[in-house]
Amino acid sequence: MKEFASKLEKLAEELLDLLCENLGLEKGYLKKTFYGSKGPTFGTKVSNYPPCPKPDLIKGLRAHTDAGGVILLFQDDKVSGLQLLKDGQWIDVPPMRHSIVVNLGDQIEVISNGKYKSVEHRVVTQTDGNGRMSIASFYNPGSDAVIYPAPAVLEKEAEEKKQVYPKFVFEDYMKLYAGLKFQAKEPRFEAMKAVETAV
Repeated sequence: MKEFASKLEKLAEELLDLLCENLGLEKGYLKKTFYGSKGPTFGTKVSNYPPCPKPDLIKGLRAHTDAGGVILLFQDDKVSGLQLLKDGQWIDVPPMRHSIVVNLGDQIEVISNGKYKSVEHRVVTQTDGNGRMSIASFYNPGSDAVIYPAPAVLEKEAEEKKQVYPKFVFEDYMKLYAGLKFQAKEPRFEAMKAVETAV
């Protein structure tokens, strides 16, 4: 499991560098931003969603965006259930063997000043099979990392669309997120603007 986690962490860092390249940021910018004083955090969660005989009575995992940075998901290769919101419609993410679903969290949206969006997603209950399993690995900023739109991204923006997102300490965002996870992300960003002057 340690070797598995180590390779996934390296993959997440390679993906961060690809995002840097696409945003016109120097290589390593996102990793450095996530670092804080203790380094980024990386964790893995295994989930089991059992089959449900009456899925119309259960919501499954409610719609939400992930608070952190990059999420790498190995989903069940037989049982579906993961959906993402695109253009106001819930879209099934089909189970695919030997594949990794890459999801971006709220911190990437902030640093990119909205060029990348955190993805609203949910898991719906299923009646068939033995249930759905997933392994999600989260590459997140360190607790004291200061998150804000990258200056190099802002320099390229038109005057009317300068800094849209606040500056905050990741741990403060997580405290807010803990109580508002299943609500829209925009009010979380607005709430962080209120404490921005203290950062």
